[in-house]
Amino acid sequence: MPESQNRLERIDEEYRKEISQIISYKLKNPNVTGMISVTKVKVTNDLKFAKVYVSILNSKNIKETLAGLKKSSGFIRSELARRVNLRNTPEIIFELDDSLEYGARIDSILKEIMPKKEEEN
Repeated sequence: MPESQNRLERIDEEYRKEISQIISYKLKNPNVTGMISVTKVKVTNDLKFAKVYVSILNSKNIKETLAGLKKSSGFIRSELARRVNLRNTPEIIFELDDSLEYGARIDSILKEIMPKKEEEN
């Protein structure tokens, strides 16, 4: 089991890098705006599906960008098949990863609180 788990982790990481490059350099969908980071890829054990977690910053419309990515998943998948030599290329499912956004929000809250703390001392 650990061996197959290790293989899946390597595939996850390889897909993460490749999908990231495809989105950055190959994708020409006008609805996809902003800075898109592929934060994580999780491939199912049977390699039929890949959940791609993306973080979208500075986008005109996050919902539109996510929809654009979903619409382009066929193109991304065929591009991925050309780059990564595996028997099957999984179907790509995009999920929004808002952990970076969440982290940024916490940072800004902390920055607001910290000066007030220092003034009290």
